[in-house]
Amino acid sequence: MLDGVVKSSKYASSYHITPLEGLLNDPNGLICFKGIYHVFYQWNATGTTHENKSWGHLISKDLVNWERLAPALVPSEYYDKNGVYSGTAVEKDNLLYLFYTGNVINEDGSKVSYQCYATSEDGIVFEKHGPMFEHPPGYTRHVRDPKVWFEEEEQLWYLILGAQTEDEMGTAIYYTSRDLKEWTFGGEMFSPEELAKLSQRGFMWECPDIVTLNNQRVFIYSPQGIEAQSNRYLNIYQSAYLTIKKNQQTFMIEHPEIVELDHGFEFYAPQTFVDKNGNQLMFAWMGVMPPEVEQTQPTIAEGWVHQLTIPRVLTFENGKLYQRPAQQLSTLRQSKQVFSIENKWEIKPKSMALEVDAIFEEASGDFEWKIKESTQITYQQKNKRLVISRLNWFTKLPEQRIIELEDDLKVLRLFIDGSSLEVFVNEGEAVASLRYFDNSNNRLSYHGTNQGQVTIYELKGEK
Repeated sequence: MLDGVVKSSKYASSYHITPLEGLLNDPNGLICFKGIYHVFYQWNATGTTHENKSWGHLISKDLVNWERLAPALVPSEYYDKNGVYSGTAVEKDNLLYLFYTGNVINEDGSKVSYQCYATSEDGIVFEKHGPMFEHPPGYTRHVRDPKVWFEEEEQLWYLILGAQTEDEMGTAIYYTSRDLKEWTFGGEMFSPEELAKLSQRGFMWECPDIVTLNNQRVFIYSPQGIEAQSNRYLNIYQSAYLTIKKNQQTFMIEHPEIVELDHGFEFYAPQTFVDKNGNQLMFAWMGVMPPEVEQTQPTIAEGWVHQLTIPRVLTFENGKLYQRPAQQLSTLRQSKQVFSIENKWEIKPKSMALEVDAIFEEASGDFEWKIKESTQITYQQKNKRLVISRLNWFTKLPEQRIIELEDDLKVLRLFIDGSSLEVFVNEGEAVASLRYFDNSNNRLSYHGTNQGQVTIYELKGEK
């Protein structure tokens, strides 16, 4: 967003959600309440470190044009004095409920977590009601990120939390309620037998979420401690999904393989919500990275760091989770250019706020897209590999992520925004997100010999 310190940034993201200043991370409390979209997010307004977290607050009628409001929740009570951590939102009886984790650091340095809630009649001014229940026995203090939803058949509210067992294994626990105020502990979502099915478990699960897409339940979460395997699980922490089933209060894992949601460098803490048309949408944080890399990100010197992804529509097709750019983003389109992809070409746009839509008449052959000087997207038809590479701003060395496709590449969509790139492959069958920092002149080039065309839109930024 072109406001605050981002407005004058050399790396400004114009149509993505960014902080006014300071540090942004997890999206929180995503909801459409009384016809208005609310996006809350973890925000340190006082600096670019992971401290002093409040809930930043934006509202919109269309998911494109955003208005900033005062922080919805700030550290103020004994149960959240050191940080208002991540959570969710629901509507009940014309009230907006926010559920969150309160972070407390005691005088002796020990840390405590509380699961709390707040309510609002207008979605702007919130009243805190404090902790909902005691910390569950058998788990470390790492219990956080409540997600709440309503089960129609049971007429019951569910609340799930990411957690770490006392033997430092990642898991999720759940509670149930009739009124969102009195909660009953249900235990762990998955039995030991179900958890044993997983290919990997990790030492902590964050930001759990459950969505139902085309009658398929999908469990979305951000496990920490997953070991890298070939071209998978290469980031410091992952975000992934499992297909699951539910029978009353019993949750079962259908397929034990942890499927990454995003194949890029920066994607974490996704959260879903329903738009005005009944679509399941998702935002995520484009920021998780090793601390030494984060604190050398070039925007730190400008007084801000991180952004959210664009909103993505989720569907479940052919046994897979698909992610597509939200249709509302098409209203950002301004000037349009159409090129053949039979020969090489290059453009030098005024702004690097672009949507690039490439459609191949036949299965794509080899090609290379280049963004400015240091970011490339190449395709190797022989082994159906899409390779995304950039220059790491900390190591000053090139690095890459590889997407191994099952089918031929036929559609490629790029959303470029100043210092960010989101890649959608074959109508969202695979997605990759990343930040890049390149001070060279604006440039987008293509090298390849294919049948088809590419449409490039310059996109307007949000001011």
